[in-house]
Amino acid sequence: MGINRDRDLIVMGQRGDITSSANLTCPEMDRFIARRIGMRYDAPATGEAYVQAVRECRDRLARGTDLTAMNSTESTADLIDLRKALGIGKWSVFSHSYGTDLALIYLRSDAAAISAVAFDGVTPPSVAALGWTWASARQALDAMVRACVDQPGCAKRYPDLEATFVRLVGEVEANPVATTVGGTDVVIDGGSMLAWFVPVATHLPADFPSVIDELAHGNPQPMAEQMAGAFATPAPVGVFAWGLTLSIWCREWVPFESREDQLAMANKAFPSFPDSVKAQAPQLPFLREACDAWNVPRGPASIRDITVSNLPALVLSGSYDAQTGAVWGDYIAKNLSRSTVAVAPGEGHGSWAEPCGSTIIASFFADPNTVDVACTKDPPPPYAIHPPRP
Repeated sequence: MGINRDRDLIVMGQRGDITSSANLTCPEMDRFIARRIGMRYDAPATGEAYVQAVRECRDRLARGTDLTAMNSTESTADLIDLRKALGIGKWSVFSHSYGTDLALIYLRSDAAAISAVAFDGVTPPSVAALGWTWASARQALDAMVRACVDQPGCAKRYPDLEATFVRLVGEVEANPVATTVGGTDVVIDGGSMLAWFVPVATHLPADFPSVIDELAHGNPQPMAEQMAGAFATPAPVGVFAWGLTLSIWCREWVPFESREDQLAMANKAFPSFPDSVKAQAPQLPFLREACDAWNVPRGPASIRDITVSNLPALVLSGSYDAQTGAVWGDYIAKNLSRSTVAVAPGEGHGSWAEPCGSTIIASFFADPNTVDVACTKDPPPPYAIHPPRP
């Protein structure tokens, strides 16, 4: 993305990830996620199978690792130790997704050693939990629908896109659609349709209207193919550090939010969704039950403190980011007095890997006082328009 063109780029392998001596990958969970696309997303049996996979991973890892030592507090200390070991007095910090959560915590502990900090896809530690996810999904859907309305060809070919999406979530939740992709069973219900939208459709936005239109006309295959490509491929097995992730979620996120608060945020975002869909946060179904099985203690309340800073900061979001929406960039920027807030049009979770976002980030680190945000005025890329069905 160009930020290391004129500077060194230092990447920390966080304790617990695949690069760590304490490797907390969970093939048990990866295999479950691959087969979950053939199950009812929010069925009790699906939750039980998920929790069983979590328990199997925990039982294996806990024999050789102190899972309570895998958290943002320890990772903050690791960052400080790394900086000192490298003999660096001041450095700039780039963070993405959960990394922004860690960066905000780290900023409170080592501000004197930070020249500037960039956040891409914001996860504020003060609000991150299950209900936090709903506002991002709502904002991304609104942005993607608005982009269709603003493109005459899309607006004509795919009218009422939002109403169609919301209606379909209810319809397939009541009557799930089953199909196969290359021998893989795929079940589309309301929860799995939302799980498709949040991380998949937002990264393949050109086809979003047409995939919805196909499902509305009885053809689930385009959506099922995207789901299978994202969730059922064998490559990710044993790569993602679920043990680290669960140790953080179950220590720092889940204990600080009630089920009632979680449901209130779901109702605010999508009041007409079926109750069974609103009961499970997007991408994080049955996480409370998983945390009961993971069994790490609740973190200190201070982990949820709001970070206040006058350091130069870039707060970047993608307008189609349904995982960490721009609403949360605005949220942290209120307490970052020298922040530049930018929303990259038509980009999803991970603007650093996209043209507009990468340009903004490189510009910020070149000079935090004159950030090039011109691309935020560009329209999102056009949607693909398919001929009407015969």
